[in-house]
This record gives sequence, C-alpha cells and structure tokens, in this order.
Amino acid sequence: MILPTVTPRLVYLHKPLSRLIQLKAAIVRCTESVIPLNPSSLEAQMDTVFDAADTFGPARVIHIHRPSLSLNAIVTIDNTACGPAVGGVRMASDVSFDECLRLARAMTWKNAAAGLPHGGGKSVIFGDPKRPTAEKERVIRAFAQAIGDLHDYIPGPDMGTDETCMGWIKDEIGRAVGLPSALGGIPLDEIGATGFGVASCVDVAQNFAGFDLKGARFVIQGFGAVGKHAAKFLSAKGAILVGASDTGGALIDKNGLSVPELVALKDTGRPLFDYVGGEKVDRDSIIDVPCDIWIPAARPDVIRADNVARLKTRMVVEGANIPLSLDAEQALHDRGVIVVPDFIANAGGVICASIEYRGGTQRAAFDYIDEKIRSNTHNVLEESRRTGVTPRVAAEALAQERVMTATATRRWR
Repeated sequence: MILPTVTPRLVYLHKPLSRLIQLKAAIVRCTESVIPLNPSSLEAQMDTVFDAADTFGPARVIHIHRPSLSLNAIVTIDNTACGPAVGGVRMASDVSFDECLRLARAMTWKNAAAGLPHGGGKSVIFGDPKRPTAEKERVIRAFAQAIGDLHDYIPGPDMGTDETCMGWIKDEIGRAVGLPSALGGIPLDEIGATGFGVASCVDVAQNFAGFDLKGARFVIQGFGAVGKHAAKFLSAKGAILVGASDTGGALIDKNGLSVPELVALKDTGRPLFDYVGGEKVDRDSIIDVPCDIWIPAARPDVIRADNVARLKTRMVVEGANIPLSLDAEQALHDRGVIVVPDFIANAGGVICASIEYRGGTQRAAFDYIDEKIRSNTHNVLEESRRTGVTPRVAAEALAQERVMTATATRRWR
C-alpha cells in the first residue's frame, strides 16, 4: 500500500494554563488513511507555531490541504474566552501564516473592545479571488467542509470573499455571518457597515486632532468595499476626497474628486482610472498626497518604517486590518499625528455580523456601531492623551482587560 505524502489537515492546540505551562498537541486527520510524519519535522513545525503563542492564544491553528482542488488554507482560532470566534475568510495569492495569526489577534481585540460575545479568529485561503465563479465555489465549499467541526469558529466575509461565499459556507455547515439578505443576513459590503463605523470614528477623532471635519481633506488608500463607503459617509459630513487608489493606480485632485462618480465606477467593476478628471499616478503615490485624514483600507503593512515619513497628514484612521507596522504607528505618534488603530476604527463589520447572528436588524446594527465606535474612540484617544502612550497601546489595554475578565470564568485558561 502506498501512503499519501500530503497532510490534509494539521491542527495545533494551545492552552495557556498558566504563564509557565503549555499544552502542546498535534493531531493529523485524514479521511482515507493514516499519514506517517517525521517526528523531528513535526517538532520543528510545532516550535514555529508555539513561538507565536502567548497568554491570549492562539488556541488552535489548522492547516488545510486539498490538492485535487488546489485548496490550501489556514484557520487561526486565537481566543474564545468571550465566546465563539468570529473572523473573516480572506482569499488572496499572497496571504501568509503570519498574516493569519496577526489578523486573528486583531479580531480578538476588536470583538472584546466592541463588547461582543465573541472571540477572535481568521482564515486565509491561498489563491486568486478573481478565478472563475464555478471554480471559486468549489474551493469555498471544500474549505467549508474542512472547517465543519470547528464549532467555535464562525466565518464571515473578508478581502476576496463576499456575501455569496458566505451563503455557500452556510449551505455546507450551517453557520456563517455576512449572509445575503435573501438568507436573512445583513449584507455588510452592500450597506457599508465598516465604512460607516470608520466615518463615526473620524467624527470623534477630529476633536482630538484640532480641525473641523467639514472642509477637511481626506484620502482613501484602497477604494473597495470599505473605502468607498467610508468616502460616501465622510463626504456627506462635508469632508473633501482629494485622493483615492485601487489596484490599478491612484487619482489625485486637490479641489476634490466626485465620490458618487467613483463609487459608480467601482460598482460596475471598472477601475478608478476610468474617472474623467484628476491626476493619474501610480498607486504607491497615494502615500504622498497631503491631507488631514489618511485612511488605509486595503492590505496589511502598507505603511512601514521605510515609508512612514512620506505621510503628510494629521490623522490616520485604519479602515483595513493591520495596515501600519507598530514602528510606523510610533513614528506618527511621535510627530503628533493621531492614529486610531484598526480594531477600534473598523469594528463596524463585525458588530453588524454579531447582531445578524443573533437575529437583529440593520437599524439595530447601525445604532450599535455608531454608539460603540464613538465611545471607544473617545476613551482610547483620551487615555492616549492623558498617559502619552500610543492609541494602540491604550486600546489593547481596554481589550485585554475584557478578555482577562472573561477568561477568569473559564475552566481551562
């Protein structure tokens, strides 16, 4: 008998019983046969995973491999002290294990800071999200089958996936959030829940930055599901969009770009460069546009130590997850630039998802998003101003306190 040479699913468990004790276990599952593993190779993989673990998690890391479908994915369930983990399913060709870990931790803090009865998790699927629909559906459904018994993880939409994808997952395993309205969901991308929350955050943060939102100039890096809605809500408050970018390039107009026209382009699948007017430059040049508010709403780590000096803004509000490195945030803080961290500013989507999961309405979701993000933004920026620490440090202290309080009620911790 010839045994297969691939590992369909590899699970790492981490239970921090104390700061001195860790339970390490690796479980290999295969639907057809047992797979021989090299003990030294397995130990090396375990050491790599557990090197990233701390008091808060990750609780489990699952690698999924289905070669016949070209499915390669990672699921990180970071922490479930506050409840079952909620986190998006991201599909992109350049995702990574490190990105999955960091995003899952961001979801732990985001859910805790928002006061939701959920922990944090994240999934990444390696591949092109623009592949033919039939092929994408096969991969998403296979992924759903692979996570069917991860009952403490509730998947939602993220970069490269949408409400339709969540519908496929719900059909396979009976749980998902961010569903199409036809399935009783609150379509996050369609209504712009995350972008709405970003605008609420900016509305509060302006008081700490010393300028009036009406007439303020803002830039959107990543004019997609989050960015376009943030632009709509901010322009409705009187702010002026002076720069926007997508994967094809960037548009700049110091006199203001037409938000309705740009939204119409993206809604029909067209690039920003089809816009009539404005200066067309490469997408990286969006970093150099002078503004009052700079909103990253695309990929992680777009602002780092090597390019942070190029930003000419008074405020950064993180519409994307982990868009700035920690040293970049510190550099901006040292310059007096306010940086509202991702898990405070862009929590609108997961708040909406949590309310949907419990049968709430769109109106209830928007009311809670506005209330919670305004309150958290004010509290975090006030604490940052009082103590001198970065807003992220202040925000993490808030979230960690809530997670630790929840952890104290758990049998295993």
